[in-house]
Amino acid sequence: MIYTTHYKSPIGDLLLASKDNKLIGLWIEGQKYYMSNFLEEMKENDNDKTLLKAKKWLDRYFGNEKPNINELELNPIGSKFRQAVWKILCDIPYGKVTTYKKIAEEIAKQKGINKMSAQAVGGAVGHNPISIIIPCHRVVGTNGDLTGYAGGIDKKKYLLEHEKNSDM
Repeated sequence: MIYTTHYKSPIGDLLLASKDNKLIGLWIEGQKYYMSNFLEEMKENDNDKTLLKAKKWLDRYFGNEKPNINELELNPIGSKFRQAVWKILCDIPYGKVTTYKKIAEEIAKQKGINKMSAQAVGGAVGHNPISIIIPCHRVVGTNGDLTGYAGGIDKKKYLLEHEKNSDM
């Protein structure tokens, strides 16, 4: 059983999902790939301890604190390739950015190959099922452009500005 709850944030309504005491989803209302790949029965549960913990994490994040991603038990569901990309996203420091190209280089290094497609990495980043907490908004184009964000470029810009402004 997947449990869900809603969270009102400065960037809109968020839907959170948990399964087996782990957070498996966080989507911005209307985002691309909203709840994709979830065929299991879902039930609204505002008292689920995993979801309550995630809401408190979000309260702190939007309250200009810097909660650590490791405070939450995450279980994003996806292929081994996507999992590897999402793991790299988890290591991007608060208030910092990286590029799709740098992530592709890291994946290539991990796999022991010469080159990895930045577009493939972009696809994995775009399908991140735990937005904000797994910070896909911290990935930009090679020249710093705010390219792509499943939740919308306006929300990506807000999150990056929020982190920059609370970094004081």
